[in-house]
Amino acid sequence: MTKVLPSLLASDFTRLGHDIEKMEAAGADIFHLDIMDGQFVPNISYGMPVVEAISRTASIPLDVHLMTLDPEQFIDALAALGIDMVSFHIEATNHPHRLMQRIQQSGMKAGIALNPHTPVAHIQHLLAEIDFILIMTVNPGFGGQKFIDTCVDKVRTLDALRAEKGYGYEIEVDGGINQETAEICREAGADLFVSGSHLFKSEDWQEAVREMKQ
Repeated sequence: MTKVLPSLLASDFTRLGHDIEKMEAAGADIFHLDIMDGQFVPNISYGMPVVEAISRTASIPLDVHLMTLDPEQFIDALAALGIDMVSFHIEATNHPHRLMQRIQQSGMKAGIALNPHTPVAHIQHLLAEIDFILIMTVNPGFGGQKFIDTCVDKVRTLDALRAEKGYGYEIEVDGGINQETAEICREAGADLFVSGSHLFKSEDWQEAVREMKQ
């Protein structure tokens, strides 16, 4: 089932509560929150006080994408806020399996994010236990980038492995996702579609969400 995840990094932070309520009314399924530390990626987004405010305001599930070094440091705080999904980058930790288990034991779904240059083979040993895989279809750190077509091959690979092995993970895509690229990724096997600029800059948010779900 196709789910649309508006990326709140593209919202108007002076009207964050308003945008959350309006996007929920438009039919969004899950909100996507990008946490950047200026180290793992060359940008800083927002920290726990903003995540806490979002968790109090939003009534749909929250998906946190940790674009940080030492992602382990955030797990307890995210669990305490009732976050539903947490993904981290395979390059950001020396112990990905342990971190995956810790996230799951904290009551959250665990995901691993793959940068455009990171092959599926790097997470092969985790596929039987992981809840979702986040395929970055742009280089992480900035919004509004152009979709990288070659990343779709990883979606196809993961979809084929899921069917062959009976794995239960979902496939999430993030970066340059609009109506056209969402359709490409859906045909390749993606389930969860993160979209920032496309949704928040649309004149009719409800129509934009509806079209992406189709």
